[in-house]
Amino acid sequence: MSRNEGEQEPVVVRDRRRIDPETGQRRTPAPNGEEAQVPDSISGTLDEAVAEAGTAAESDSAAEPAQGESAGLQQQVDELTADLKRVTAEYANYRKRVERDRESVIAGAKASVAGDLLTVLDDLERAEAHGDLNGAFKAVADKLVTTLNSAGLEAFGAEGDEFDPSVHEAVQHSTSPDVSGPTVTAVLRRGYRFADRVLRPAMVAVTDHEPADADENQAEQG
Repeated sequence: MSRNEGEQEPVVVRDRRRIDPETGQRRTPAPNGEEAQVPDSISGTLDEAVAEAGTAAESDSAAEPAQGESAGLQQQVDELTADLKRVTAEYANYRKRVERDRESVIAGAKASVAGDLLTVLDDLERAEAHGDLNGAFKAVADKLVTTLNSAGLEAFGAEGDEFDPSVHEAVQHSTSPDVSGPTVTAVLRRGYRFADRVLRPAMVAVTDHEPADADENQAEQG
C-alpha cells in the first residue's frame, strides 16, 4: 500500500552498539545483518542522559579546583596566624628580658654606690658612739642614712641574733650555758645588704651553748 503524499516517513534510529546499555549483555546480530532499531523516545532519553552526565562531570571538575584553592588559602591563613602568635610571644619575652636586665643594671649601680659609702657609715657610727655626732653634722648624717635606706640599703647584725655563717663573720668565739645555740653576743662591725645582695657580712663575736654540768665539773677539778 502506498503512503499518502502528506504523510512523512517515521524516523528510524539504528542502534549499532554491540553492548546493550540496559542489560550490559552482548547483543546478537539481527538477521539479515540489520541492526536493532531504537524508538525515538529511547534515543532522546539516551541523548539527554549523556548530556546530563557531561554537565555533572563539568560541574565536578570545576568544584574540585575551587575546593583545593579554598583549602590552600586556609592553610596559608593558619600558617600566618601561627607565625604572628610566635612573633608576638617572642616580642613579649624580649620586653620582659630587657626590663629585667634594665632593673638589674640599675640595682647593680645603686649597690655599687652604696658599697662605696659603707666606710662613711662606719665613721658616722663611731662618731655617734663617742658623742661627736651632733648639730649640723648629725643632720647631714641622718639625711645620708635616710637616703641610702630609701634606695634599698639595709643594715643587719645585732646582739642576740642567731649566728648565720652566710651573713655573719665570726672573729671571736666563746661558750656559755646562758645560750641555747650559736648566738651573736657582740657586733664589732655592722653588715649591710642591698635588696637581696649582701654587700658586707657583719663581723661578730659568737657564743655557743655549754651545759652547766661541764662548768661544775671544771670547778670541782679546779
